[in-house]
Amino acid sequence: MPDTMTAHRLMLAVLLLAGTAPAAAQTYPSQNINVVVAFAAGGIADVVGRLVGQKVGERLGRTVVIENRGGAGGNLGARAVAQATPDGYTLLATTSAVAVNDSASRNKGYATEDLRPVAFVAISPDVIAVHPSNPAKDLKEFIANAKEKSFTYGSAGVGTGPHIGAEYFFSEVAKVKSLHVPFTGGMPAVQATVGNHVEAVVLTLPTVTPQITQGTLRGLGLASATRNTAVPNVPTYGEMGYPNVYSGSWVAFFAPAKTPDAIVGKLNATINDAMADPEVLQKLKVIGFDPIVKGPAATVDYFKNEIANWGKMVRAVGITVD
Repeated sequence: MPDTMTAHRLMLAVLLLAGTAPAAAQTYPSQNINVVVAFAAGGIADVVGRLVGQKVGERLGRTVVIENRGGAGGNLGARAVAQATPDGYTLLATTSAVAVNDSASRNKGYATEDLRPVAFVAISPDVIAVHPSNPAKDLKEFIANAKEKSFTYGSAGVGTGPHIGAEYFFSEVAKVKSLHVPFTGGMPAVQATVGNHVEAVVLTLPTVTPQITQGTLRGLGLASATRNTAVPNVPTYGEMGYPNVYSGSWVAFFAPAKTPDAIVGKLNATINDAMADPEVLQKLKVIGFDPIVKGPAATVDYFKNEIANWGKMVRAVGITVD
């Protein structure tokens, strides 16, 4: 008799657990959603996260609260979400830094597997730009000049995507010597290049788009397969003789790893719907972002590929950070 009672109780427990996730998804969201942006206000993760978050909130009938928690190259915000309750009410908005950090950051404070990709929303390539007085009119000339003499270039910090992408291109592909000058952020790096204190800057395009369009910097090349409508006159690396060299930054939303499938599916569909909003598309394209729309399974596959691609570049250039 005790064995039968135990079996019945176990069966009841299984049935109750089986019904929990779908029931939670049906009522989700029943409260406001907190989005932790892993970078400071004004950065690309913040700009895109706020724009998309507002549209998601409108569609779900809840307020999406943005909390900037920058630091450690995106690791502080990622760690906070990795350790949060997996109920869909705490999400992470971050960049490709989370994929870069998988291999470049030795002490993240969390495991990448503690995060679950929910949806990718936008992507933009890295760009090499120089002061207008630079004698190189395009990337081909710039590299040719660099064969004769090394140069300085700036980016936002050490071990970031643009830094690793630039080091990989310069050392592994173009075979030229360069000296990296790290800055505390994208704008200080841009300002140093506008002031002609470093010879070039390598950053994700939206950070440099205003200076390129205004003519205070000259864009030499985009690390992408196609040109970008925000700076249509800037050629790709491939056009300059360096095909299949891609680096850039995307913005994506993540949840704690054990967030139920049904909730992740609902968020993915809602975010993808928000990305079809003409206002969102226009605002992103103007600064140099292209939309990404993928279902839940494709989102997971894309993230796995990004981890592998960045890992290859990190290992090639040998850059790691604490």
